[in-house]
Amino acid sequence: MDSKTVTIGSQEIAFLQSEGSQRTVIFVHGNSSSARTWRPLMAGPFGQRFRCLALDLPGHGRSAAASDHSAYSLPGYAATLAGFARALAADDAVIVGWSLGGHVAIESAPDLPAAAGFLVFGTPPVASAAQMAQGFLPNPAMNAAFSASISPAEALAFASSFVAPGSALPLDEFTADILGTDGAARAGLFASIGEGRFADEVDIVAALGRPLAILQGDGEQLINLDYLRRLTIPSLWRGAVQIVAGAGHAPHEEVPDEFTGLLEQFIADLD
Repeated sequence: MDSKTVTIGSQEIAFLQSEGSQRTVIFVHGNSSSARTWRPLMAGPFGQRFRCLALDLPGHGRSAAASDHSAYSLPGYAATLAGFARALAADDAVIVGWSLGGHVAIESAPDLPAAAGFLVFGTPPVASAAQMAQGFLPNPAMNAAFSASISPAEALAFASSFVAPGSALPLDEFTADILGTDGAARAGLFASIGEGRFADEVDIVAALGRPLAILQGDGEQLINLDYLRRLTIPSLWRGAVQIVAGAGHAPHEEVPDEFTGLLEQFIADLD
């Protein structure tokens, strides 16, 4: 697996690339995470088969802090993702987004008309800031997701919300990513959402003409499953939200075999 960089606009974006050569899959991490979260998947059989690209959003992981803080918003991140796909000749990729990365994937869909399909998890499509109260479950750990300054204890509490209650998955790397993220990225995202600077994601998924898979861990602590099930999504893969047993907000790390199996099935159904 190679670590590389590419310039998108004025921003240098770090990314990982696997050795596979079959269909391209772009992975987009969550708030205060990084491309690191996809390493196990990319280093294993899946990454050996498919051309996997995992970018660090601006201010996250190895990507530099944004000089223009408008990049720290859903439209800014979506523009980064679309530019990344074009720069890497991956316009027809399958886009996989986790949490914030899922929102970024959905918002980028109109600018990626050749993308083969989208798979998101930990992501409730919303049309307004007010609707977020319906899509997300009340959890005090979420306060850290929008705070410029986070203590180690707050980072650990936030990381704990990523996994199912009682999970034995180590939280060190989640916590390190949270503490390593530019605090302005979280504050900027919060401000932009409050100002309504994001697309109507409910409308996007309702009109999406390409397959969209939505996964949800059965121990999810942050996302309201009932809300997801009420959405109208004609292109929803298998006609339902796919429940992943034994997982919370991060099934790709909690139950990687089950997650990878679903992703492979989704890709197979695109052919």
